[in-house]
Amino acid sequence: MQTKGLSLNLATVRQQWNLIEAVEACARHGITAIDPWRDQVAAVGLAEAARVIKDNGMRVSGYCRGGAFPAPDVAGRQAIIDDNKRAIDEAAALGAQCLVLVVGGLPKGSRDMPTARGQVTDGIAAILPHARACHMPLAIEPLHPMYAADRACVNTLSQALDLCEHLGDDVGVAIDTYHVWWDPDLAAQIARAGAAKRILGFHICDWLVPTRDILLDRGMMGDGVIDFRAVGAMIDKAGYRGLIEVEIFSAADWWKRPGDEVLRTVIERFNSVA
Repeated sequence: MQTKGLSLNLATVRQQWNLIEAVEACARHGITAIDPWRDQVAAVGLAEAARVIKDNGMRVSGYCRGGAFPAPDVAGRQAIIDDNKRAIDEAAALGAQCLVLVVGGLPKGSRDMPTARGQVTDGIAAILPHARACHMPLAIEPLHPMYAADRACVNTLSQALDLCEHLGDDVGVAIDTYHVWWDPDLAAQIARAGAAKRILGFHICDWLVPTRDILLDRGMMGDGVIDFRAVGAMIDKAGYRGLIEVEIFSAADWWKRPGDEVLRTVIERFNSVA
């Protein structure tokens, strides 16, 4: 089956395989692009991860993840900035096309969302010179509002693009259908992102009804309510011609199935919606 344009976010098979096993499985199935996570890379070592990716001819559509900028004090925020700079270095060593940023929510004990969002802006600004020096674009991923408190206080594509415009060049967005499908302004904001050449990544998975877990119950494309062809048409019209990542967190379903079955289904469903 056709795998052109497909990238597998390795979270999709994180319970079945380590990074080396996942890369080798992708190669067996004809998938030639991946997006690994920092913990997966750390588990096998950065040098070994880079070698395996290169030896198997894999493109790296993105690297998950940087971000988590808000913190209660200056020392905490500086430690996060330093860690994000290390993430940039890792992304560069792997040949990633961008570093994905999940920006972080409220610091522990805080109810001050404007300050948290200000810390996000300041944090990205602080790492941006290092990212530019490493030629590593930063992709802000807006997350569904249900994650505003704990994972990401940037919750709409409009917010993310406003932040990009404030920060300048070498910052863009990763658009994930799971997080943005509901937005009534989605078409206009995807067009805006395309016009500004800010689309650095496009991720797909489905929204299940009911959703049993807000983090770990994402659906395989076609099993939920998202109109992938409509969103894909918006992305295409905006001029994005990059890889499309399948990224599925599924503790009760897909993480329990054999990895090869998951990959076969990913390819089948990708071809049905891409």
